Amino acid sequence: MARMAELYKNDIAPALMKKFGYKSVMQIPKLDKIVINVGCGEARDNPKVVDAIMSDLAKITGQKAIPCKAKKSVANFKLREGMVIGVKVTLRGARMYEFVDRLFNVALPRVRDFRGINANGFDGRGNYNFGLKEQLIFPEIEYDKIDKVRGMDICFVTTAKTDEESRELLTLMGAPFEK
Repeated sequence: MARMAELYKNDIAPALMKKFGYKSVMQIPKLDKIVINVGCGEARDNPKVVDAIMSDLAKITGQKAIPCKAKKSVANFKLREGMVIGVKVTLRGARMYEFVDRLFNVALPRVRDFRGINANGFDGRGNYNFGLKEQLIFPEIEYDKIDKVRGMDICFVTTAKTDEESRELLTLMGAPFEK
């Protein structure tokens, strides 16, 4: 954490202030939180799946995951209100910066045929989302111990007002956007 926080304070914040011409240091965009979400529709048949996903997310993030329940019943999906259909983790502070560092420098380079993350994942308000197809790219996950390859959605929530500011922030943090 110390490395990424120091990098932000000493290098990233002054570069953003210079590029966008902010008048106050409070205008400089920063990373607010990271939400990692794993949806598991098969959990309605086998409740043990949720425990496996929660343990995987705990290994990856260093924080306990929270099960997410269905808000509405959907007959076509055999889904009832209150059934567990996913798992999420919200990272802030030191764990967030440590996760960003490991994601950009260790995990993403391990993806097969990796050319960079898609730059079209911005939502218009300065937040960025992208998905991973497998949890195996993280070194904490042992290939022999997993029951099934699962993907995850990762959402970077920033204080940036525009996508351009957010993209510059993530690029300076080391995000490998495709050219």
